[in-house]
Amino acid sequence: MSKKVIIIGGGIGGLSAGVYALRAGFEAEIYEKNAVAGGECMGWNRRGYHIDNCIHWLTGTDQKTKLWQVWKNVGAIDENTKYADTKKFYSSRCGNQELTLWNDLKKTEEELIKGAPEDEEEIRKFIQYVEYAKCCVIPAAKPLDMMKIKDYIEMGKEMAYMPKVMKEYGKINCRQLAERFHNPTLRKLMQDYLPADYTAYSFLVSYATMASGNGNIPLEGSLAMTMRIVKKFQEMGGLLHTNTPVKKIIIEKNKARGIELEDGTIVKADEVISAVDLSFLFDKLIDRKYMPKALKNAYENRKAYPITSGFQVAYAIDNTFSADDTVFFDCEPLSIGSQSFSRMSIKSYAYDKTFAPEGKTVLQANIVQYDVDYEFWSSLSREDYKQKKMELVQEITKRIIKEFPELEGKIELLDCWTPLTYSRYCNAFHGSYMGFVTTVGNKQMRLNGIVKRVNNLFLAGQWVMSPGGLPIAVISGKFAVQRILKRDGKSIEI
Repeated sequence: MSKKVIIIGGGIGGLSAGVYALRAGFEAEIYEKNAVAGGECMGWNRRGYHIDNCIHWLTGTDQKTKLWQVWKNVGAIDENTKYADTKKFYSSRCGNQELTLWNDLKKTEEELIKGAPEDEEEIRKFIQYVEYAKCCVIPAAKPLDMMKIKDYIEMGKEMAYMPKVMKEYGKINCRQLAERFHNPTLRKLMQDYLPADYTAYSFLVSYATMASGNGNIPLEGSLAMTMRIVKKFQEMGGLLHTNTPVKKIIIEKNKARGIELEDGTIVKADEVISAVDLSFLFDKLIDRKYMPKALKNAYENRKAYPITSGFQVAYAIDNTFSADDTVFFDCEPLSIGSQSFSRMSIKSYAYDKTFAPEGKTVLQANIVQYDVDYEFWSSLSREDYKQKKMELVQEITKRIIKEFPELEGKIELLDCWTPLTYSRYCNAFHGSYMGFVTTVGNKQMRLNGIVKRVNNLFLAGQWVMSPGGLPIAVISGKFAVQRILKRDGKSIEI
């Protein structure tokens, strides 16, 4: 009789764990608190429009990478997947100047040098190191702690240029990277996409992923991709229980015996994989005494391990809008709680015709949020929360129209959401939609996927390794199953 694996959380990490558990010959059941699986890899409909919440680019779309094989195995993408025809990463405006990071590095280099000739030397170096960073891959065959000398040698060959990138950009953050340039627009460009405290090499790797063709955007969006994985899981015989929140994990004599649901039902299991936010796991599902010291330190040291979220607004607009993809621009200062912002971004989804009626498209605005913003939103009463959201929407809309006057009278609100939305829907720590930010001088968060003193409770999800995101989530599900197999002395090739 095969082992029964219970997975808590139906996000990408949980779905991946489910598929790989079935591939390993186990029975697998996923328990998800929401009506739809997917966690933060989600989208929703408003008045005939589709709002995509997640994929800005999907790392692992290059078929030569091991990560692509993982995405294929779980049913997310395959050889026939169609991708958006996007040509650029994003653009930044400052004053009357706009500069763009194109997927074509040569085109970017020419545009940046033409726009900022005083920075030619630093621009050429930046482009060269983005080229180097194209070699960066996410280890997807097995967890790092299971790798042998041969595996490390192979990974070293794959990522031969990364030591150069780390030496030059690993000890500075995006703010310090920006200071290497004189042109004000270039300075904005270098710290627009990722928070200024992010390590600079993270930014180079992100851009390199797009430029290398390993970061495409699957058409039909995040929810559609989630549903493909759900279909694969169910077709393989897995059971998905939605609208079924878990109250706690039952631990007896250093072993997880199963779970108790919110309605009191007990479900027994041979193995348990937690694919929920780690703060929820250690604060709600099991005793906090099991929390690893490194994770406890990260939660307590908010400066060293910050998180990011966003106040976001979705609009319906005409698809004749001149701006495409993502554009950052200065705006009149805007206050949210104790924070003030004078820069924001918009993203056009015109590249996906399935998101809007003919002649229309979805436009989304984003203002980055941090721990302090989450605390502000969570301090409000229900009525004040609603009122503050609508006040902000009006102010943001004014600023968009001022920057893009062609939208006057052609922009209609569809929806808006805050860090609290991610907290309520996904139990996300302080509303974060990624893992902990990797900051200079602080150890990168990396957990080994187990819970000490509980020999059959395993971890999956984006929080097990910084900076989180979809690729970490999908490999963590695979890795959790491999840990079960290794403990039992079985082959981890699944």
